[in-house]
Amino acid sequence: MQIYLVGGAVRDSLLDLPVHDRDYVVVGATAQQMKAQGFTQVGKSFPVFLHPKTKEECALARTERKTGQGYTGFQCDFGPEVSLETDLKRRDITINAIAQDQNGQLIDPYGGQDDIKAKQLRHVSPAFNEDPLRVLRVARFAAKLAHLGFKIADETIVLMSQMASSNELQTLTPERVYTEMEKALKTDSPHIFFETLRRIGALKVIIPELDQLFGIPAPAHWHPEIDTGIHTLLTLQRASQLTQDIAVRFAALSHDLGKAGTPQACWPSHHGHGQRGVSIIKALSERLKIPNNLRDLASLSSQWHIQIHRVNRLSNEQILDILDQCDAWRKPERFNAILKVCEADIKGRLNHEKDSYPQAKQFQSYLEELGKIPVQSIVREGFKGKEIREQLYLKRLNRLNELQAREM
Repeated sequence: MQIYLVGGAVRDSLLDLPVHDRDYVVVGATAQQMKAQGFTQVGKSFPVFLHPKTKEECALARTERKTGQGYTGFQCDFGPEVSLETDLKRRDITINAIAQDQNGQLIDPYGGQDDIKAKQLRHVSPAFNEDPLRVLRVARFAAKLAHLGFKIADETIVLMSQMASSNELQTLTPERVYTEMEKALKTDSPHIFFETLRRIGALKVIIPELDQLFGIPAPAHWHPEIDTGIHTLLTLQRASQLTQDIAVRFAALSHDLGKAGTPQACWPSHHGHGQRGVSIIKALSERLKIPNNLRDLASLSSQWHIQIHRVNRLSNEQILDILDQCDAWRKPERFNAILKVCEADIKGRLNHEKDSYPQAKQFQSYLEELGKIPVQSIVREGFKGKEIREQLYLKRLNRLNELQAREM
């Protein structure tokens, strides 16, 4: 029996990236032999075991045979006769098909090290097209490794495009799609994930709401890049530079979805697109099982980003309405996240990435000062129920008038 370190741990070590999880493949053993040596079986579809001491996952070397549609349509065969090379051949890309033995020696039958040197993401074998999830995985690796200069090999792009044009992508469950999207949103270059999916024709299948934005013009005065889809990916790119919060990044990706609903006769104007986007975001979130906190931040950002941009043209009543509608008093951290989305929107325009966003500091100062008004004093004055809310509003409005008079 031989045990090899495989997959992401080997890849990330060779790339000098942090190694988080270690997976092992076992060659020359049966399930019974593994149990006899103290390993605990946890896999159901195929034997995966926990090491008796380290509790790290060890899987028996296996082969896969396509038996149906989708990423679950496989029959796995495993046993002591399955070689390491055979097991590695079923993996997605060459840089994930490198193994390391217990002496530190690398086993690389499919040229993964050469592809690391060439900064290339290349599929291991034609069997790649049997699993539609690999389309999303490779797009995610492109986002994960973009900062190192990695690109997808031309022949892999061709294969991914062929897979996108088949009906295999429709077999992916919402949960698996969101899992890959979430991982992509955590990378340094999440926009590359969506850009790749669009390049191969997969975005219109996976997230048609986003794909529809490409080709929709916006006013050149405000958007030198013109194309709304391009602006959306630029906004996501800026958001990823501002914060690692994936809720902000998803909201940046979603903030202009309402522009797809603008009648063509009205282009390039998109009056009311923020409000239109709310229902689109909610439907998208329900379909892909996107967590509620991401959905809510994206919805609020869509609805209010234009008004927040125009804070200096708003009445004090309108400013208070935004703070109320966003529940900024009870959830100031979420409101600050909305401001991050707004900042990314302004910077997500061609040649505007260094623009400042004073609106954020303005709203933050208002929220801080108005939040100091004590509700207890209103209660002590004898007000009850609905009257307390009315009096609190009036005090906040008066305080806001005072703050703005001082600024003048």
